[in-house]
Amino acid sequence: MRAVHLASAALLGVGALTLATPAAFAVDGGDRGNSFGFDVSPTTAAAGDRVTLSVWGCETEVEVSSGVFDPVVIPKGEHSAEAVVGWAAEPGAGEPVTFQCGEEYGHKDLTIEAGQQPGQSHMYAHKGVNAGVGGTFADFDLGDIGLGLALVAGSVGAAYHWSNRRTADEHN
Repeated sequence: MRAVHLASAALLGVGALTLATPAAFAVDGGDRGNSFGFDVSPTTAAAGDRVTLSVWGCETEVEVSSGVFDPVVIPKGEHSAEAVVGWAAEPGAGEPVTFQCGEEYGHKDLTIEAGQQPGQSHMYAHKGVNAGVGGTFADFDLGDIGLGLALVAGSVGAAYHWSNRRTADEHN
């Protein structure tokens, strides 16, 4: 009988994790229905900044366009290109960046922040390469992670409680 209770608790825990997984993937907000992947890095830039446009899984050239930089073509076989945010970009605006691979389109937002004025130079030097795609802590939200951990801990605790609960017959 104890094995049945333990199996029930394990299944309840697995069920809670399974139901929490789609919510974790929904946070990204990217287009999930595409056969190719794409990214803009960094996702926040000021006028005059360079952004890296990355694409993977596309077998043709990719055209990338936005209202804040000139159109960019990523040739077939290459995975990234750079664009410079134009000086007319309005700070605070969320500007869509459109990736076109063949007949498919994907969209990613680029947030424009206040930055340097034309003719000013950066106060810092760019160091190294921004290698890889994603995997940063830019959208690291402790509130969401805490809520997820609380839900998982609550489901595991409830499963443990219900699996160790004794019936009235067992008390006598």
